[in-house]
Amino acid sequence: MVWWSRNSLAMRIALASALFGLLLTGGATVTGFYALSEQLDVRAAEELEGKRDLLLHVLSEMPSPEAITQNQHRFGDLLIGHDDLHLALTDPATGQPVASFSPTAQQSVVALKGKAATDSLICRWSSANGAQFAAVQGTGPVANGKAVRYYLSLDRRHDSQLLSGFIRTSSIALPVLLLLVGLGAWLIARTSLSPLRRFHRLAAPVGTQSLSQRVSSSGLPTELYELAQAFNSMLGRIDDGYQRLQAFSSELAHEMRTPVATLMGRTQVGLSKTRTVAELREVLEGNVEELERLARLIADMLFIASAEHNGDILNREPVDLAHEAWQVAEYLSLLAEERGVTLEVSGAATVVGDRRLIQRALSNLVSNAIRHAQSNSQVDLLVTLGNAWATVNVVNAGDGIAPDHLPHIFERFYRVDSARARLDGGTGLGLAIVRSIMSAHGGQVSAQSALDGKTTFTLSFPQEIVIR
Repeated sequence: MVWWSRNSLAMRIALASALFGLLLTGGATVTGFYALSEQLDVRAAEELEGKRDLLLHVLSEMPSPEAITQNQHRFGDLLIGHDDLHLALTDPATGQPVASFSPTAQQSVVALKGKAATDSLICRWSSANGAQFAAVQGTGPVANGKAVRYYLSLDRRHDSQLLSGFIRTSSIALPVLLLLVGLGAWLIARTSLSPLRRFHRLAAPVGTQSLSQRVSSSGLPTELYELAQAFNSMLGRIDDGYQRLQAFSSELAHEMRTPVATLMGRTQVGLSKTRTVAELREVLEGNVEELERLARLIADMLFIASAEHNGDILNREPVDLAHEAWQVAEYLSLLAEERGVTLEVSGAATVVGDRRLIQRALSNLVSNAIRHAQSNSQVDLLVTLGNAWATVNVVNAGDGIAPDHLPHIFERFYRVDSARARLDGGTGLGLAIVRSIMSAHGGQVSAQSALDGKTTFTLSFPQEIVIR
């Protein structure tokens, strides 16, 4: 098996073609042998029947069985030019020979004596030296009405030689033919598969710095064209994933650098001289805040990675969107009161999804809306059931988001106001998490905003998971 697996594809095709050729030509040879043998049998039977008819005609012209001896030349004329024909005539009553035209004809009388036969039956017998014969036997009347028994045999030596020659020629030609078929198949396969070298030339040097290369599909046959398209698509996905991984690593390092530097700076300052217990407690409390922020950052990154790379992270169940919106509003009511904001929920819709994740998406949007809402304003959570989508709109009145920021706000670590976000303890991943949750549900999240007006974030759940 190992040896076979190391063969080239062209060699495998050649061997498979040779094996198929062996089966095909072997079957054709066997079929040809039996067809030729059958045709030779038919020809021998026709020849014997023709000579038998002539023999019966000559017998009918003989006045009596005794006259046969004086007219042997008439019977000899039947055999002229037919060295493979042998004739013997006997008295049917006594079995005594009337005429015999060869020693083989005499042997046929003995060989065929025990065989039941009719005028239309072809018999087969073998001589002492192994020669094969086809024969007809029967009785024929002479002119005075008496009968004479005849034994007419045809030597099948030439037919046997022809069949032997066929087998001998086939046994010599067949291996040569199979060799030519295998060699031809190998050459054709090697030539046809030569475009695969393009893949080798491209794949051999591929590295992290050359993922942008692609296989040229011009001039490729259909099968390899499809392979090239799939190969190029794969390289594109790998390149995209690698680029996103690089961006992820860079963003993560950048985001972790600030809390780590803060922790190091505060700790070094705290250790630079003797401190009171109160001063050390203050340093440790500040460090705990940074560590909590760092822990949230790591947890959020792990969640996004799980949502993007896990096949199915959802624990699906019916979810009442209005009920979950009320739950989130109640949970964030203290934060809203601190900022002088009221929360209002309206509408109804039910979807199939992960209750915990939907709550988290709503919580992220509502907490953002509260932080950026004007004092003494209202944040609305509007649940709507449409023909194709079930939606939840989170609307607040605030400063608004500039148009150039809107396309990027769902990206990881993107902040419209970095200073304010850090003071609020945000990691810059809240909206990225919302996008990941909605992607897992097959839905989407979008945002619309007017400067000095209302900002609306919309969660859209597709029709397939909406319960009506």
